[in-house]
Amino acid sequence: MTILDGKATAAEIKQEIAKEVESIISSGGRAPHLVAVLVGDDGASQTYVNSKEKSSREVGFKSTILRFPDTMTEDALLKEIEKLNKRDDVDGFIIQMPLPKHIDEQRVIEAVDPAKDVDGFHPVNVGKMVLGLPAFVSATPAGIMYLLERYKVETSGKHCVVIGRSNIVGRPMANLLSQKAYPGDCTVTICHSRTRNLAKYTLEADIIIAALGSPEFLKGDMVKEGAVVIDVGITRVRADNKSGFKLLGDVKFDEVAPKCSYITPVPGGVGPMTIISLLKNTLKAVIN
Repeated sequence: MTILDGKATAAEIKQEIAKEVESIISSGGRAPHLVAVLVGDDGASQTYVNSKEKSSREVGFKSTILRFPDTMTEDALLKEIEKLNKRDDVDGFIIQMPLPKHIDEQRVIEAVDPAKDVDGFHPVNVGKMVLGLPAFVSATPAGIMYLLERYKVETSGKHCVVIGRSNIVGRPMANLLSQKAYPGDCTVTICHSRTRNLAKYTLEADIIIAALGSPEFLKGDMVKEGAVVIDVGITRVRADNKSGFKLLGDVKFDEVAPKCSYITPVPGGVGPMTIISLLKNTLKAVIN
């Protein structure tokens, strides 16, 4: 069994990105500029945005966080997005989700210039991704693809089961793994909350992508010997330790890991690769 170490892989890719940034600057260019827009004071969102800022600075990017109160109106947010769309010194920006309930997330996503949509959520980028055209691919699926590639995990002809059908992870993941490429060329099955006898599908799977947000949902008796398991879930649960909580994935690791050929840990698996994908997309925005 091999651990797909996202933390170590992310560190390697950061060094590669940093070298590219050095090359851009030494050739007379400016540092790539990534902006994060944070509305409200959601704790998880703040932690994530701060981590993105730290990683951006580590690779030589200029990083800016625009913070607004949760009372911000939808129209006011749309005006800020329009400003960012027009700023020549901003290469890419993200709107941190979730947004306050009074703001229409889809309207906000569609207001972002597709050329600066480094989160890969705009319908233009999603459509290009589906067609196999160059696009900004949403960060978590892209990070998983980088991880499979770096560890040379065989995907061609394999049966992949994706548990979860969100537009952020499940659906793009299924599309990417079915494309004629590497990683890819999988036969893909999407399972979800309405799937009957889900274990029937997971037991047939060579590769399982667990992205449903349910702690330790995937058990040992749902996985066949030699499977590749990618755990996208991360849920904070109470624990009797110093911090008072621990992080759990969608996979019951102790049961599933002994049966796997490859598996991602939580934390330290998919999470660090998500941020790397955001940095890669921002670099792409500069180069293109």
